[in-house]
Amino acid sequence: MKYEKMLDRFIKYVKFETRSDETQFTIPSTMQQKDFLKMLKLDLEEIGLKDVYLNDKNCFLTATLPSNSNKKFDKIGFISHVDTADFNAKGVSPKVIKNYKCEDIILNEEKNIKMTVDKFPNLKKYENLTLITTDGTTLLGADDKAGICEIIEAIKYLIDNPEIEHGEVKIAFGPDEEIGRGADNFDAKTFNTDYAYTIDGGALGELQYESFNAAQITYKITGISVHPGTAKNQMKNANMIAVELASLFPKKEVPEHTSGYEGFYFLVNIDSRIEEANLTYIIRDFDKENFEKRKLFCINLAKIINKKYGDVVEYNIFDQYYNMKEIIQKDKRCVEQAKIAMKNVGITPKIIPIRGGTDGSKISYMGIPTPNIFVGGENFHGQYEFCCLEHMKKVSDIIVEIIKISDK
Repeated sequence: MKYEKMLDRFIKYVKFETRSDETQFTIPSTMQQKDFLKMLKLDLEEIGLKDVYLNDKNCFLTATLPSNSNKKFDKIGFISHVDTADFNAKGVSPKVIKNYKCEDIILNEEKNIKMTVDKFPNLKKYENLTLITTDGTTLLGADDKAGICEIIEAIKYLIDNPEIEHGEVKIAFGPDEEIGRGADNFDAKTFNTDYAYTIDGGALGELQYESFNAAQITYKITGISVHPGTAKNQMKNANMIAVELASLFPKKEVPEHTSGYEGFYFLVNIDSRIEEANLTYIIRDFDKENFEKRKLFCINLAKIINKKYGDVVEYNIFDQYYNMKEIIQKDKRCVEQAKIAMKNVGITPKIIPIRGGTDGSKISYMGIPTPNIFVGGENFHGQYEFCCLEHMKKVSDIIVEIIKISDK
């Protein structure tokens, strides 16, 4: 049976706590990630990969499956990240549900935490399949440890079946994707592939080569705090100014009211008191021209507030990543190969935009076109996250097939 260790490997990996931390600026942002990468290094060496190397500077673990053929193949890479999102990731205790019957799932009987079909109708797609869920108190970590497992199991299958001809294949596992920093230090020159794939998507069939253009703006509002009894014409309440600034953003252009190709402004954090308020927004849009307009809109809001209250607002704005479509559409070979591979293993490709970004958003701009493939999970970044074992195995099938059909 192919990928017979997939489930055990996945459970082993998700139990390892690797949440990243945006408040820390070390590489990686948490040492648990490096500890996990050290363990992965041993696993890659065990299955027989070559040039297994954990780079201490960027904390990317890379390895090579050498070519076993005299034919000319494309050089391909597969990439996943080791960190998990900002949700409780300590004490992950996966539940395995075999032959799922489309019923409500009791995640935690003691705490009465349920994942109901009414609230999550996507569960209906998984009848008679094997689901791996949380115990209701943590995330699962399928984003992106499912991707790691799928890459390893696919490569192991090729090593165990040397009669399958293939070219050189590179893999890379890196840190801090969830906080948007890991790929900043990716060594694309050394990786040196014609194209690559992040295995970091969602449900069955997803194939993505469009991502948001992304920026962040922070506002610092400096107020004046005096006794409220004598505050007239003296107090500048940073709390109230922050509320006013936030009220100037379009009410419907937020994540909870947008989908598809619609962009948004997202108030991520407020830290506020009378004398000082700090607001953090992220800005997202697929269209580059609209993206630039959104950034200008955010800057102009600071000017509006400063004109009304004096120079009370300082802002800092910076770009985070760009729409990888701008690079990939110049040579869509990587997308076409993935579509063919999916169809060859019985999967209908679902070409949809990523309402977010992956490491591929940055790596594509480093010269390696890098679309994104699904991992077979849903409801990421929270307690209702789950993954489907059969769909995870399909991802490994797709990886093997991409490698097989990449001869020139």
